[in-house]
Amino acid sequence: MENKKSKKKFRGIENPYSGYLFIAPQLLLFLVFIIYPVFEGFRMSFFRASYHGEQFIGLDNYKQLMADPVFLKSILNTVIFVIAIVFLTIIFGLFVATAVYDKSAKYISFIRGSFYLPVMVSMVVMSMIWNFLLNPANGLISYLLGNMGAENVNLLGSKTWVMPVIIFVTFVGNVGQSIILYIASMIGIPEDYFEAAQIDGATRWQRIHKILIPLVRPTTLYLTVINIIAVLKIFVVIQLLTGGGPNNASVTMMYYLYQNAFVYNNTGVAAAVGVIMFVIALLLSVPQFKAFGKER
Repeated sequence: MENKKSKKKFRGIENPYSGYLFIAPQLLLFLVFIIYPVFEGFRMSFFRASYHGEQFIGLDNYKQLMADPVFLKSILNTVIFVIAIVFLTIIFGLFVATAVYDKSAKYISFIRGSFYLPVMVSMVVMSMIWNFLLNPANGLISYLLGNMGAENVNLLGSKTWVMPVIIFVTFVGNVGQSIILYIASMIGIPEDYFEAAQIDGATRWQRIHKILIPLVRPTTLYLTVINIIAVLKIFVVIQLLTGGGPNNASVTMMYYLYQNAFVYNNTGVAAAVGVIMFVIALLLSVPQFKAFGKER
């Protein structure tokens, strides 16, 4: 009887090892396309590649980066991007979600669809549309600003305005996701909390401040992490709108990496930039995951 039970236990889907077979293809792809490139990037950052082969140069690629003012500018721009996009996405997403979470289902669906539409549009297409709108020669925005009295409007060619414009374009493309997640999280909160607060005479602001915002904190932490990682990888908007200009005013770490890897063929320097971005993303994400674990 014991042998029969033991054999039955390890048949079919009840077999504890069958789970590993299901995840084996995904695990293999993860190891080949994620883990291996990470280790290869670390290795390449210590070498200088040429037509004659690779030469070990230690930390010279990192020293070269620290002495390059364009790279230092890219770090500053990336930090500004991360802070601005994360702050705007969280605050605006929270504002819209708290304004509509208790409205009728049709109204919520309309709001979700309206704000999520830009998320479904390819960032390439969106960048091309904004490039057309902001064209200083015949763009609609430049035309309207010109009619309002502004002369020689060229927002993408201005060192002062290029960063706010790119931040706005990226924000428009990202904010729909945070609104969707916040609304879904708020709808899942039990009605008992709100009924008890209403009986106690709590105002709408008190219900939002004392119930909604604390209970959606895991969503806030999740959005913070994914937006930090997404903004660190921002490339398409920069490439299509400004090309890093004017005079490197909008260059980011990802664009700097692309230029070194595929334009200047400095693969070692590009790998060093990738390693620094990996470390920055890790340092920014670990505290968020620790906070998320404590919340659970």
